[in-house]
Amino acid sequence: MSGRVRDYLFYDTATSVCSSCLRRSDGKIIIRGGSVFMDKLCYSCGKREEVLLADDADYYRRAREVYVKPSEMPEKWNTPLKYGCPYDCGLCPSHEQHSCLTLIEITDHCNLRCPVCYASSGPERHEDYRSFDHVVRMLDAVVENEGEPDVVQISGGEPTLHPDFFRILDAAKDRPIRHIMVNTNGIRIANEPEFAERLARYMPGFEVYLQFDSLQREPSMRLRGADLREVKKKALENLNAHGISTTLVSTISRGLNDGEMGDLVEFALSQPCVRGITFQPIQEAGRSEDYDPSKERLTLTEVRRRVGEQSSTFMVDDMLPVPCHPDSLSMAYALKVGGSAVPLTRYIDDETLLAGPRSTIQFEKDPAMREAILNLLSTAHSPQTASHSLAELLCCLPELLVPSEFSYENVFRIIIMDFIDAHSFDLRSVKKTCVHIVSPDLRLIPFDTYNMFYRGDLERTVLEPIRRELALSGQALLSPDERKTILSPLPVIQIEEVAE
Repeated sequence: MSGRVRDYLFYDTATSVCSSCLRRSDGKIIIRGGSVFMDKLCYSCGKREEVLLADDADYYRRAREVYVKPSEMPEKWNTPLKYGCPYDCGLCPSHEQHSCLTLIEITDHCNLRCPVCYASSGPERHEDYRSFDHVVRMLDAVVENEGEPDVVQISGGEPTLHPDFFRILDAAKDRPIRHIMVNTNGIRIANEPEFAERLARYMPGFEVYLQFDSLQREPSMRLRGADLREVKKKALENLNAHGISTTLVSTISRGLNDGEMGDLVEFALSQPCVRGITFQPIQEAGRSEDYDPSKERLTLTEVRRRVGEQSSTFMVDDMLPVPCHPDSLSMAYALKVGGSAVPLTRYIDDETLLAGPRSTIQFEKDPAMREAILNLLSTAHSPQTASHSLAELLCCLPELLVPSEFSYENVFRIIIMDFIDAHSFDLRSVKKTCVHIVSPDLRLIPFDTYNMFYRGDLERTVLEPIRRELALSGQALLSPDERKTILSPLPVIQIEEVAE
C-alpha cells in the first residue's frame, strides 16, 4: 500500500452541466469536513470546478436516503426523448415528478426593474402581455397534464398589471384547480385598497405570494432597485384588512439579507393574514446584476441553518426535506393558536418514516403517521389543503391535541426553495423537480431548466447548438427525416479525380 489517502469521502457520481458552456459534464459528489461538494469536469471546454452543495452532510444524506417516495406522474407527457435530460423539456417521459406547483407567466411587463430577476422583466417591456386566449390555453394545458392541478401560480413580470388580470383569475377559478396563487410585488395592492378588496372575492382557494425580501433598506435597494418598505407595509395592511391568505417570499443573498431571516420569520408570524414564508436563494439566471456566485451563492442547508439559528420559534431540525424533491425543498410547520406558534415538524423523526409498526409511547400509529407526514410535506399543498393533512398528523401525535376550531388560519409554514442552476446542477435531482412553468408553446418545463435553457431566446441561441452537436455525434434519438434535416446544412466536400 502507498499509504496515500484522499482527504474526502467519495459518495456518488453525478451528471452535471458546465457552468460556462452548459454542456453535460461528469462529476463526483464528495464529503469533506461535514460538507458536500460536487467536483466536475467539462470535456467540451475543459473547465473544472468544485461546487458546494450542502454545508450539512447528514441532512444531505437524509434527503437522498430517507425522504423518498414513489414518483407521481402527470396525466400525459409533452415532449419525446431525443437528446437526453435536460435538453428535452418538457415534460418528457424521463422526468420523475408531476407538477406540484405550476407557474403561468401572463406578462413580462413590470413596474419595477429589479437588479435580480430571473425573467429579466421591467417597465421597458410594456407591450409584452400574453393575450387572454393564450393564457386560457396555458391554463388548459396545466389541466390536461394534471387533471385537477394542485397549485397554479399566476406570475410575470408583474401580473397585476395585465389588462385582463381579473378575467384571467375568473378563468382559473372556472377550472378544476385546487388553489390559485398570485405572485406580486404588492404595489397595486398597497396603492389601491379597492384592488385588495376585489382580490378577497376569490377566497377561499386563493393566495397572494408577496415579494418580501427584507425589513431593511439596503437589501431592498440591492435586490429591487427601490426602498419598498412602506409599500410592503401598506400592502400587508390591506391584505390583513380583508383576511387574504398570504405567503411572504424572500430572495436571499449571502452577506446581504441572510442575517435577518429569523426576524423575517417572526415578522411573518405577527401578521394575521400571513400563512407562511418562503426563502429562495438566488438562482443565477436571467438578470443578476453584480451577483457573484463565488461570494454570494447560498445552499439550502446554509439557509436552513441560518433560519434555525436566528428564529426564536423554529429550530434547525424543524425543517425537513420535502419528499417530492428533497434536494431542493425543505419545510417546517407550526400551529398558530392564541397568539403563539408551536412548531410541529420537530416531533417527526426519520425512524418513523423508515420503520414499520413498533412499540413506542410517542408514536402510536406508525403507518398512519408515515402517511400523514408524506402527505403533509409537499409543495402541492396550499395552507388551506395543508390544514387537513396537518389535522391528520396531529391525530397521530398523542401529546398534541387538534384545536376544536382548527382551520388553515392556524397553519404557518416555512419553505426553503433552492432552484437548481448551472453551478449546482445534478441530473438526478433535476429529474425530481416538481415546480414547473408553462412555456409560451404550452410545454410544461421544470422551472430550474426553463431559466437555464428555454426562457426567451435561450432555446435557439444556447440549446440548439448543443442539440446539433449531439445529433452530429450520433447521441440523439432522431428519425431519418430529422437526421436529414440536421445534416442537410453541412457543406459537401467535392473531391476532384486526379488523372493518372
